[in-house]
Amino acid sequence: MGAPLGVTRTEYTSEELRGLSSRCSDGAQVRRILAIAMVLEGWDRTEAAEFNGMDRQTLRDWVHRYNKGGVEGLKSRRSPGRTPALSELQRAELLDLVVAGPDPEVHGVVRWRCVDLRAEVARRFSIEVHESTIARGSV
Repeated sequence: MGAPLGVTRTEYTSEELRGLSSRCSDGAQVRRILAIAMVLEGWDRTEAAEFNGMDRQTLRDWVHRYNKGGVEGLKSRRSPGRTPALSELQRAELLDLVVAGPDPEVHGVVRWRCVDLRAEVARRFSIEVHESTIARGSV
């Protein structure tokens, strides 16, 4: 096994990192900060990782993130999610259609239902989406 990955950022001491952790609201970020602080204090990597509820390799990954982004790099990030099926222009057009309401002669309905809007999206934009996607408004 090679030498452990070193913590290259020096703007905080282990005591300062512990102080920062007490002001964080993200519990996962707190554990990561404390694990980095333990590494700076000279703890064994495996012990520091296990003490903070992670694997040694996971701690190594967080050391990489800390070296690159500092304490901000240890924050939990949300996945950006799936890209919308419709462009902004198409979404604006669909919103205008919903606000204006259906034309019974053209659309064959007197009020919009998700199934009707799904069919209209398929007709106008040639994009198939599920009714629940229409219901959530995340088209």
